Amino acid sequence: MRSVMRAARRGDKSSDPAPSRWAWRVERLLLTPGFILFLRAGVPMLLAFAAGSWWLSDDTRRTALVGAVLEAKASFETRPEFMVHLMAIDGATNALAAEIRAEVMVAFPISSFDLDLEAIRDQVSALAPVNSASVRIKPGGVLQVDVVRRTPVAVWRNRDGLSLVDATGAQVRGLERRMDRSDLPLIAGEGAAHHVEEALQLYQAAAPLGDRLRGIVRMGNRRWDIVLDRGQRILLPEDGAVEALERVIALDEAQDILSRDILQVDLRLGARPTVQMSIYATDMWWNIKEVSGQ
Repeated sequence: MRSVMRAARRGDKSSDPAPSRWAWRVERLLLTPGFILFLRAGVPMLLAFAAGSWWLSDDTRRTALVGAVLEAKASFETRPEFMVHLMAIDGATNALAAEIRAEVMVAFPISSFDLDLEAIRDQVSALAPVNSASVRIKPGGVLQVDVVRRTPVAVWRNRDGLSLVDATGAQVRGLERRMDRSDLPLIAGEGAAHHVEEALQLYQAAAPLGDRLRGIVRMGNRRWDIVLDRGQRILLPEDGAVEALERVIALDEAQDILSRDILQVDLRLGARPTVQMSIYATDMWWNIKEVSGQ
């Protein structure tokens, strides 16, 4: 009886329909979404990559493929709607426009894909007469350059000659003759262009002097001298130059000191202003003193 029961138990075990442990794991793996995605997409991609690598391993086929891509790119970039045929410049004089064209040197027609607009803008902005510039491509194949010019406010006499400068001291362009811009004030001396704003304030304060004013000279890159006709000078201090000049003009209006035979009025020491007479005036003063002394 016991042997029959053991045989029955062995028969039941061999006829068990449940899968083995490894079969169960394989079935679970086949049902995983990631594995299914790998089978559907990953395997084809790997096969395609392998086939492409094998095809591109041949130098002749690879060169032909690169040539076809470049040809397609060139054919697209040179389509009529992408071609630029001319340059238009607004805000510049004829001379400045010619200088811009010579600086940019674009050979038209050219594809808009071959134009570096930022580099062109930097080239134009670097020109001395240009304060700022913008560059864009307009419909119709036009390279549009808009320029804001520097406005000269003074003539600067330096070692290299005459130059027009704007309010920031930047040189606009050279000047052959002072009379070509006699409407602008004249400044001179080392570093004068770096103090244009102060020089203009001095010119405004010196307006009552009228045509007697010849110019303003920067001395030692520290202070200003006001140059008048008849060789007269007003030596201004480093600080408070405008106020000191206004005091001299007020004194001149009251006592006509600048109409007298003097060479300079020295205001560098605010507490002790001095006046230097000409040699002729000094001799006359000594003669008068000697006569009065006799």
